[in-house]
Amino acid sequence: MSAQVEFIGDVALIRMDDGKANVINQAMVASIHKALDAAEAKAKAIVLSGREGRFSGGFDLQALTGSGPEAAIALLDAGALLLARLYGNPLPVVAACTGHAIAMGVFLLHACDTRVGASGAYKIGANETINGMVLPIFALELSKDRLNPLHMTKAVVQAHIYDPEGAVTAGYLDELVPLAEVEARALALAAGLAQLPGHAYHGNKLAIRGASLERIKASIGRHHG
Repeated sequence: MSAQVEFIGDVALIRMDDGKANVINQAMVASIHKALDAAEAKAKAIVLSGREGRFSGGFDLQALTGSGPEAAIALLDAGALLLARLYGNPLPVVAACTGHAIAMGVFLLHACDTRVGASGAYKIGANETINGMVLPIFALELSKDRLNPLHMTKAVVQAHIYDPEGAVTAGYLDELVPLAEVEARALALAAGLAQLPGHAYHGNKLAIRGASLERIKASIGRHHG
């Protein structure tokens, strides 16, 4: 199982669960897109959740490093397209961060409008520098928009890994609740956002994020250099 969608009132709850670290590979990306198709057709708001103890461990490193450069580029592009869809989504999108969020996991958080996190001993951060990687355009654009500017160097360049409280200060999360309450809190926030006029919500989202979205979309297919 990769991602399943459940409808609760006006809200579509998309729960990522691969039984492990919720890594982002082509199968997970396709599964989330399918869930988003259903959500956009029926719901007025979306909650993107993980499994207990894990939101997402980031890209599937085996797929990025062990399957050749073409497969790696295809996965990066697929990730960029998914993030762009979430970031510019016509519906309000709330993240229920149920645990560790690393690398691509935090960019999924950035792409959501409001991020509810679980308190506890979880790690949240972009570890690309540690792994010898330079962040792609989509990651930089989302980081510049959502991170606290005072934390950009610490978070992006120095690859600092935060605990949940630090992640709120840095801008990865907006609020914390106990793990058992994360999904319920995210659903409640999403239900409230679903009451806002949808055309105005989407219009104002695009007004703020349009330039970043265009830069992300323009970068797709250009990871070769």
